[in-house]
Amino acid sequence: MLVHPQFDPIAVRLGPLAIHWYGISYLVAFALFFFLATRRLRHPPFASITQPAPWTRRDIEDMLFWGVLGVIAGGRLGYCLFYKPAYYLAHPLEILAVWQGGMSFHGGMLGVILAMMLWARTRGRPWLQVTDLIAPCVPLGLASGRVGNFINGELWGRFAPPDLPWGMVFPQSGSMLARHPSQVYQFLLEGVLLFVLLWLYARGPRRTGQVSGAFLLGYGVFRFIAEYFREPDAHLGLLALGMSMGQWLCVPMMLAGAALWWWAGRQAGAGAGRT
Repeated sequence: MLVHPQFDPIAVRLGPLAIHWYGISYLVAFALFFFLATRRLRHPPFASITQPAPWTRRDIEDMLFWGVLGVIAGGRLGYCLFYKPAYYLAHPLEILAVWQGGMSFHGGMLGVILAMMLWARTRGRPWLQVTDLIAPCVPLGLASGRVGNFINGELWGRFAPPDLPWGMVFPQSGSMLARHPSQVYQFLLEGVLLFVLLWLYARGPRRTGQVSGAFLLGYGVFRFIAEYFREPDAHLGLLALGMSMGQWLCVPMMLAGAALWWWAGRQAGAGAGRT
């Protein structure tokens, strides 16, 4: 039975300034996105797109800036709305206290979608073309975030069988019984595996919107599975049908992804309709 190493959540102290591992994981995520997105520009069809203008490195820089705003604003608002609406309704000023923790992936995703819609509109680019470009670049950033969760010893898993070789004790959970290291599961599923599958899938000729649909469906499926091993939020527990809030949020995501992939595949035009 393993025991969580109890890392110091602060990576570096520079006088009064404290740099947290979780903050570093976000910076790594943004750096990975930039690196992968610039590589995507070399892949068809982005390398050959000329209308309304060729894709450039500057476009990636702009999208990253907009995306960061979408992640932070959407992630925070999503957490407040999905997980603690009553509390933040009574304490509205604490919505701005991002440093206290509390971010939602699903909220962050909605924030990024809105940010990319606005960015695409200002550039005159098809919105789904934009999301098809960025979708395969996202999972490794999510994996980086799960590393931050593990270092912090948060979002631990449900109780594991005593004989599970990788079962881990998280003392901060208030129990000395072995749990599933669900952060590692999510790192592998939503991060590494989803990245490999999406990156390979996106390299082939796809209809505009299919890569985006595959991301929504793939993340939804992997997150839904991982939630069976992750401890539900203490103040929510399991909801209807014995499902967690995370699973319920994945249901519309999976349905939307499947519908988008199917719809995109039925669009006419073998040339303009492919990404």
